[in-house]
Amino acid sequence: MSEIPTLTKRKLQAQVIGPIYAEMVEQLGEEKASAILDAAIRKAAVAEGRYFAGKAGGQTSMADFIKLYEHWTADGALEMQVLKADDTSFDFDITRCRYAEAYKEMGLGKIGHLLSCNRDGTFCEGYDPNITLERKQTIMEGAPCCTFRYRYKAPGTP
Repeated sequence: MSEIPTLTKRKLQAQVIGPIYAEMVEQLGEEKASAILDAAIRKAAVAEGRYFAGKAGGQTSMADFIKLYEHWTADGALEMQVLKADDTSFDFDITRCRYAEAYKEMGLGKIGHLLSCNRDGTFCEGYDPNITLERKQTIMEGAPCCTFRYRYKAPGTP
């Protein structure tokens, strides 16, 4: 994984994915093309989560996960209001998402949630499956803010 800012990386990926997605829609239809893109991006997010877990020596925690958010917020990519951050919870709202803005500018706003938003919870599957995400709304899909509510459930707890 390179250390270029994530927003820059997502824009570069979108420049390649956009035309491929358009061709898939033309040949397979929008529903099938979206399903393929969704599956591929989710697999990439799990792999990225595993990569970061490996960098942590497999000793992941909510505290380390919270530090990882520096990657996604770099270069002002996200403006966030942290509501709670401790050993079991990381709650915040995103009030500005430059990922959504970039995809919209590129004409890819319709698939922005597939390119970025669906990575957020899926990343945890590879990083630490004890961390889960509940999110009720996103800017990408027209809401005024994104609601992130991560929870860490220690292995063996009910």
